[in-house]
Amino acid sequence: MVDYLIFLAISTALFALFGLGLNLQWGFTGLINFGHIAFMTLGAYTTVLLSLKGVPLLISALAGAIVAALLGLIIGFATLRLREDYLGIVTIGTGELIRLVVNNQELPVGDTWISGAFGVQSYPIPLSTEPSLFVRLVMIGLLTLLAAVTFFTLWRWIRTTQISRTTDLGKKTTSKQEFISRLVVGIVLAALAAAIYVSGVIGLYNYNPKAGLMLVLLLVLAFVYWRLEILVRSPWGRILKAIREDEEIPKALGKNVFWYKLQSLMLGGAIAGIAGAFFAWQLSAIYPDNFQPQITFDTWIMVILGGSGNNVGTILGAVIFFAYDALTREVLPRIVTLDEARLGAFRIMVIGLILMVLMIWRPQGILGKKEELTLGK
Repeated sequence: MVDYLIFLAISTALFALFGLGLNLQWGFTGLINFGHIAFMTLGAYTTVLLSLKGVPLLISALAGAIVAALLGLIIGFATLRLREDYLGIVTIGTGELIRLVVNNQELPVGDTWISGAFGVQSYPIPLSTEPSLFVRLVMIGLLTLLAAVTFFTLWRWIRTTQISRTTDLGKKTTSKQEFISRLVVGIVLAALAAAIYVSGVIGLYNYNPKAGLMLVLLLVLAFVYWRLEILVRSPWGRILKAIREDEEIPKALGKNVFWYKLQSLMLGGAIAGIAGAFFAWQLSAIYPDNFQPQITFDTWIMVILGGSGNNVGTILGAVIFFAYDALTREVLPRIVTLDEARLGAFRIMVIGLILMVLMIWRPQGILGKKEELTLGK
């Protein structure tokens, strides 16, 4: 159970990080990106190929993020001056183009060139060797600090709405609904954080390399979330929101809309590139078929489900998605008598039905704000 919880924590945190990049592009800027997997692909392959050349893992991951950001720069220069639908067409084509190129070209794996179709294996992974007891205790301390910060952040997030509910009489009903939704979400996230913390402590003390990878990923996710929250609340973030609502207004105020869109696309791509590095480290061996377009659309589900334009909502969407995935894999075979192929299709149908109901009942997502809904543009 501990190993399974660690695996679920890595998968959820990985796609939460990946989704934060998409949420920056779509939720805050209104850029339609159906090929987000392209940034992950470049980040993953750049990281593992450089690490096989002897480049330190940290530098390899940063290089993967830079290469993914450069892809955003190229796509942006080609499409951002055109209508929004051109960006969606180009990005989905770029994602498949990169996957097919990697599949059909030879790659510099170590000192030899190997066909990309054979994949890349046996590359270095962070914290793969068992550290000393002192280092393990330090890692447990970091995980404890991260858990404490998470609980405090959730409490403050809930408390902020409660204060606004008691002080803002003009919006009492709306604030009360938001307070209740935040309270429920906060309790669920706190319970999951507690389960992950206990599993992480056990996995780090009786050292499991995946527990070490989980710790690094959670620290990176926390850092990226923290910086994005600061950015989207800054004047830069407010300009992105203005562009999302009506880009003619910031243009009239003298803002270079094209440059702000380009920055958003590049930064979101860089975050996806970092997620690609962790994706490769989680798999321990990567193949072109690991980077199917379905991953992008699964991430869209997470962003829409949690609420676009809300970073906590993106993380919540990833939690719900993987909780649904894990529960249906265990529970549905006992309820529905179908073979494995039909059962997989049935699970996709159910999540599609859930999304349809959500779009009718709450089109802005669980934590999204209706006045900031970009799907209605």
